[in-house]
Amino acid sequence: MNIKSFTSAAASAVLLLGASPARAFSFAPSAATHRHALARPKLTAVAGPSSPSHRTSSLAMSTAAVAADDKDPPLFESPLKGIRRDYKMRLPLYGSDVSDGLNAQCLAATLFLFFACLAPAVGFGALFGAVTGGAIGTMEMVSSTAMCGFIYALTSAQPLTIIGSTGPVLAFVATLVQLAEKMNLPFLPLYAWTGIWTSGILFLSSITSASNLVKYLTRFTDEIFSTLISFIFVVEAAQNIGRSFTNPASSFTKGLLTLIVAVSTYVTANTLKGLQKTVYFTNGIRKNVSNFGPTLGVLTGALIARWARLSQGASATLPALAIPTTFATTSGRPWLVPLLDLPVWARWGAVLPALMATVLLFLDQNITVRLVNNPQYKMEKGRRKGNMLDGMHADMLIISGLTFLTSLIGLPWLVAATVRSISHVRALSVLDSAGKLKSTIEQRVTGLSIHSLIGACVLFDKPRAVLTQIPTPVLMGLFMFLGTSALPGNEMWERIKGLFKDSKKAPNERWSAVPGGITTLFTAIQIACLGAMVYVKESPIGVLFPVVIALLAPLRFALEKTGMVKKEYMDVLDEE
Repeated sequence: MNIKSFTSAAASAVLLLGASPARAFSFAPSAATHRHALARPKLTAVAGPSSPSHRTSSLAMSTAAVAADDKDPPLFESPLKGIRRDYKMRLPLYGSDVSDGLNAQCLAATLFLFFACLAPAVGFGALFGAVTGGAIGTMEMVSSTAMCGFIYALTSAQPLTIIGSTGPVLAFVATLVQLAEKMNLPFLPLYAWTGIWTSGILFLSSITSASNLVKYLTRFTDEIFSTLISFIFVVEAAQNIGRSFTNPASSFTKGLLTLIVAVSTYVTANTLKGLQKTVYFTNGIRKNVSNFGPTLGVLTGALIARWARLSQGASATLPALAIPTTFATTSGRPWLVPLLDLPVWARWGAVLPALMATVLLFLDQNITVRLVNNPQYKMEKGRRKGNMLDGMHADMLIISGLTFLTSLIGLPWLVAATVRSISHVRALSVLDSAGKLKSTIEQRVTGLSIHSLIGACVLFDKPRAVLTQIPTPVLMGLFMFLGTSALPGNEMWERIKGLFKDSKKAPNERWSAVPGGITTLFTAIQIACLGAMVYVKESPIGVLFPVVIALLAPLRFALEKTGMVKKEYMDVLDEE
């Protein structure tokens, strides 16, 4: 085997060069994209235990340190400039990042997100085990989630972001397995060297502030990507429930019980979460019940399943969360990957698939952090008003380091997970008496606590034993809640619903001044893009999923440049 044949087999990675950020985002953004870039922050207190005067002083100090950088930054900056800026704004607030997390709402968010993060980790772990032949399995996935999530929450500039594995990363790893088999190479060393190269490129992108490329993304891309992730969660839950009826090893009774448990979990979580916007009970009761709504939903579903099992016996026993019983690798291999088992030519050749992995992780990470940084959540710590780029460079540095570490010990690569991150932010939202968002509790305690609990499930027997009693349908109900709870506020979703409304009776929306035909065309194009992303993700070329994401930005600007959607209408429909 020689480097020429390896290069030929891996040549598909070069496809991403045509969709690299420097080219895919070459269109000039509209003026609306940067209307907030020059704005100075309004120094107001954020809800939490810290005193208003102390908070205002800290915010003033952190933003004053970067006053010279208020202007719109270039695509690439001098080495480490973006990282230094991010930490200069965030590190002075580290004390309040701890004190602001010591309250009942953060406890409720921790319990909710613990299940919301553990369930996908176990699910993805099983899928990784299937595609890698056990080289990377559930124990590796859960361990990576606990370790990397804790480090990220401790060191990142935007600690409300939750990192985890994603479908596109799984598709890429499956392709890498096929490449290793075709080239007769050991998979884990190839995976490790690919990850090492990827971490190096991500490191270069972080120190040069390459995440500034994300400023060319707009609401158009955000809405499609967010809707896609919500769609994936809901469909995955529905398919899992459906299989309980069609699986020969199951029965109609188990299928019906699965449906009841999942729906009960979803309805309980959704109803209690919305209690705060009603007039029932006192404000304190509404707030606390709402905060613990998802956790109470999980408890309700688990109790229904337990009652059915105790009263009906084995015929009503549902499948439960599958967590390894011992702390060891899935296949029994050593934790450290034998890097030298890969031939020297293949170590250098691994840079080709690393290019594809880099684009995948870069886009997944930055699009999700951009969604978390959206001004609608009214976060102020470590950021300038209206700026969605602050924190991205420091966070990319952390991701590059974690990618390097997980590659060495054969753990899955993790990046910002959209639905989990948005659910985390919304669980920490502070509402006013009218039920409108007033602020967000910005802190590190929930992220640290969530991943500490997951780590406990990896290391200790008793937590594992308790979790193995939670039926899978309960988690599917939670998946449905995660998917649907991320949709409110997504204007693409609101416009899709508007297609079926009587325009004469429906209330006016922010975009009502735009002609109905233009709004419908814009929405239809977004739906088509969503369909294309679903198709590519589920197809044999799913590894090219990041290419489709990268093409959304030039498509949006092409709609304006070609006159399909006039600029004055685009400024309204795609307003930041």
